[in-house]
This record gives sequence, structure tokens and C-alpha cells, in this order.
Amino acid sequence: MFDTNLVVVGNALTTPEWRRIASSGSLVANFRIASTARRFDRETNRWVDGNNLRVRVTAWRRLAEGIVTSVQVGDPVIVYGRLYTRDWTDDDNKARVSYEMEAFSIGHDLARGRGRFYRNKAVPLAGAVEDAEAEAMIGGELTLTVPAGDAPLGFGEGLPPSADEEPTFPETGPTAPLSVPPGSEPPVSDSPGSEPPDDDELTLEVERLVAEQPAAARRSRRSKREPVAA
Repeated sequence: MFDTNLVVVGNALTTPEWRRIASSGSLVANFRIASTARRFDRETNRWVDGNNLRVRVTAWRRLAEGIVTSVQVGDPVIVYGRLYTRDWTDDDNKARVSYEMEAFSIGHDLARGRGRFYRNKAVPLAGAVEDAEAEAMIGGELTLTVPAGDAPLGFGEGLPPSADEEPTFPETGPTAPLSVPPGSEPPVSDSPGSEPPDDDELTLEVERLVAEQPAAARRSRRSKREPVAA
């Protein structure tokens, strides 16, 4: 009823490989990733490895084609998908549990390196599907290893030749100061002593103007009501 969708940040443990669903003949790509937490050890005063998670990732269709041609062992990756557990029995008839993840999106962690993106061409390639079990089972379906000669794609295929060369990226320098367009500067007076008056000077000027007003212009207030003669 409820799916556990999450993001795992880690490294590729194995090279992505093609697998074929024995019952349907569909192709799926899978590989393993590991995510290790880092924590600060106050006793040794240094960072050490904490808990870790190892999970098997499966990908289908165009996503499978993308990871096979782009991901190698050790690459830092970010995987978003549906996490689940699968129960199975090994050759010794022992119950086993494994963590698996059906990937929806996979990308490189650009905080730890640099890369270039090449958009897929609108050319139909061999489709990939989904599922997973021991190394031969995927989603409860028996799979067979695809020989290298029958694999639809390999690492680096479909990329421009320049992808084999180490790309160069411009280094970011110090930020240049903002330039003010001509005519936008506030006017500045050249005459000496033209600084704006402060608050005290303004208060004195207002009091002086009030004092210079004639007495008739001022409003008089009566302290008491004078009686009116009958």
C-alpha cells in the first residue's frame, strides 16, 4: 500500500551489468552502491566511518542504458528510487533478506567532481524492464547474464569522442566590483559647506521662524471662560 521512496548518496561498488529476465526476455541493468556515514570521534579528534548501507540498484529502459554507459566502480552517485526488502532462500536452504532499490533517477554527485551532460538522441534502443533475487534473481524473476557481444550498450558508447579527454573548466576568480552606469550618481555640490543640516540645526530654525511670526497670527488660548455681561 505504501512505498518507501528515498534518496541514497554513495559510491558504486560494482560495474553496472545487463541482466535478462528469463521468463520474458526483457533486459534490466543492476549494480550495487554503498553509503557510509561520517562522524566525528572526540576521543581521537578526527572523522571516522559510521554506519553504512549497501543496496542493490536496478534500473529499466532508458535509465538502464544511461547508467551502463556512464557509471563505473567508485563513482559517487545519487540514486532516487523505491527501497524494499526481498526474502529468498540460498543454496543451503537458509532464509536470507536483501535490500534492493528500484531506481527512478540516477546521477553523479557533482559536489565531488565535474561532468558533462549529453542528451539522449531520439533513437529507439533496446528496452530495459524491471525486477530482482540472489545474483540471478531480480524482482523474483530468474535472470541470465547477457554476454558482452549481445549487450546493447557498453561503457562510454554513444558519447562524443571528446568525452575520452579530460575536460577543462574555467576557474572562478574574484568577483569584479559592480559598475555604476553613467548619469546614475547622486548630484554632489561643489560649494564648500554644503553638507545637509543635522537635526539640531533644523529644530533651531523652526523655533526661530515661529518666534518671528506676529502675535495676531498666533492662536490665543483662554485659561477661563470670561463672563458675558447681561
